[in-house]
Amino acid sequence: MSDVARTAGVSVATVSKVVNGRYGVAQATVERVQQVIHELGYEASLGAQSLRSHRTNVLGILVAEFEPFSTELLKGASREVAGSGYQLLAYSSGDGEGAAIGWERRSLARLSGTLIDGAVIVTPTVIETKDGFHVVAVDPHTGPSGLPTVDSDNFAGAVLATNYLLSLGHRRIGHISGRPDLESARLREAGFRRAMADADVPVDERIVRVGGFRVESAASTAAELLALPDRPTAIFAGNDLSAISTMDVARSMGLTVPDDLSVIGFDNVPESALVNPPLTTIMQPLQRMGAEALRLLIDLIAGVERDTHIRLPTELVVRASCRPYR
Repeated sequence: MSDVARTAGVSVATVSKVVNGRYGVAQATVERVQQVIHELGYEASLGAQSLRSHRTNVLGILVAEFEPFSTELLKGASREVAGSGYQLLAYSSGDGEGAAIGWERRSLARLSGTLIDGAVIVTPTVIETKDGFHVVAVDPHTGPSGLPTVDSDNFAGAVLATNYLLSLGHRRIGHISGRPDLESARLREAGFRRAMADADVPVDERIVRVGGFRVESAASTAAELLALPDRPTAIFAGNDLSAISTMDVARSMGLTVPDDLSVIGFDNVPESALVNPPLTTIMQPLQRMGAEALRLLIDLIAGVERDTHIRLPTELVVRASCRPYR
């Protein structure tokens, strides 16, 4: 405020009145001070603002790391926040790969009540919130609970993926599953098993293995599966990153996708359409999930009574990474 006062030729007290919207300052002086603030690129401190009004008009999106899944959610949320009167803060815990359980608790402790008025948390492990502080979970580890949640129909999506491979004549279908602690991964494996059972096709447990939703761990798992004497003819990967990793491993082993191996993923992140061949996958409406989560959070803060558990449909996206079994 001293810089602004000196540049505008007024007192610090006058700048304080303008910043805080108090009376007693001529309109011409208000405009001059606001112009200087704009020219100098200053903003009111969110922390100080929250101490005065207990509001910052900023909503947070908290993630363990920025990867394709969370980035797509963020795109949807950023569009939804436009015109809402809120601003959006995207925050990563910094824990990255293998984020420790409880990263959300640490992030909320840093941000809630001083920098943000509410939060959307992506794939949270545990949530403990303060009274009056609203949180919406996207794809929580334990699935829908008492906490407001947004997710997609993981079970139905897995059934779609498996049935598509079955319709192409594949019977020896492997599954590279996601993180065992994540409800969405469990539902995808359950959907895979249901579709196989409904088709009276036995599941060979040797070709159902954990990939962890990570490029590196999925690559290791894919290499094990494809090195088997009776390797699978098709693989349903738990997410697109695992599927793309599987395709890379197959190529390194001299196999051609889809001639030697059909691969299907889950998520429909932008990268899935850019690989060669383009990946057939199950679409989660990720940007819509981000938008729905942000809208739900705004409504909760406003006291709007509404359904607090939102489940969105999944769809099959056919590209070029699968072909009929020969």
